[in-house]
Amino acid sequence: MDNRTETRDFLSTRRAKITPEQAGLAAYGGNRRVPGLRRGEVAMLAGVSVEYYTRLERGNLSGVSESVLESLANALQLDDAERAHLYDLARAASDGGKSRRRPVRKQLIRPGVQLTLDAITGSPAFIRNGRLDLLATNALGRALYADIYDSPSGPPNHARFLFLDPRSHDFYTDWERAANDTVAIMRTEAGRDPYDRGLSDLVGELSTRSEEFRVRWASHNVRQHFTGKKHFRHRIVGDLHLLYEALELSADAGLTLTVYNAEPGTGTADALQLLASWAATTPASAADAEPLRHHQ
Repeated sequence: MDNRTETRDFLSTRRAKITPEQAGLAAYGGNRRVPGLRRGEVAMLAGVSVEYYTRLERGNLSGVSESVLESLANALQLDDAERAHLYDLARAASDGGKSRRRPVRKQLIRPGVQLTLDAITGSPAFIRNGRLDLLATNALGRALYADIYDSPSGPPNHARFLFLDPRSHDFYTDWERAANDTVAIMRTEAGRDPYDRGLSDLVGELSTRSEEFRVRWASHNVRQHFTGKKHFRHRIVGDLHLLYEALELSADAGLTLTVYNAEPGTGTADALQLLASWAATTPASAADAEPLRHHQ
């Protein structure tokens, strides 16, 4: 992915989201030709010249100081995820192309990581990378994501399943939110690691095959994904409302451990116990082949 293009589109889409009123500016004239703020208004708010801001929005963040980035983030009212993304884009621009596009390499899960996953017996847990490949799970995680492992769309990947497998619309009870969050996570990763060939290839594949993905990718939204709540409709046990915590593995750069938990005493807690029983009595291959049905 080209850093200049990424920077240009990110800054212009953020600028378009801020109205003069939101920025505390008087809106002069009834017919504004641009949505949101003008370049000159952003420059004034950031304390830089119009010429300098124009250079930045054309995609040239190389050598920009931290104070200018901070002023720009404040002017555009960026949230924490957007602010981090801006810094990632600047870091990649200043890299000068030293980290060229890397070939795709199979990521191996260390035995100790798999043992840690297997030790988590009461909650679904899994390991993913920045492009949302599903690299390893415990037994409950495999049962939860049986449809992703069984998906004809390709190797287990959250984004590929969501946009290319029609069953994802049943699995995610709020498909629109899941789709928005998934693309935002990928866009965040693209800023952090623009030379990830696997991510570039996946974006190309999904852009070619899914209009839903293309529209969301063009929005340049980003998101941090560390904690929250997710909602699934599993074909065996029905609705699941799960809290999640995502932890980056310090010894394995780019890998994240995610653990789902149910609130005690809820129907989801009962459903997880049922899912554990089903996983314990159903081999992984048979689970993948289980006919689609909902638990009542």
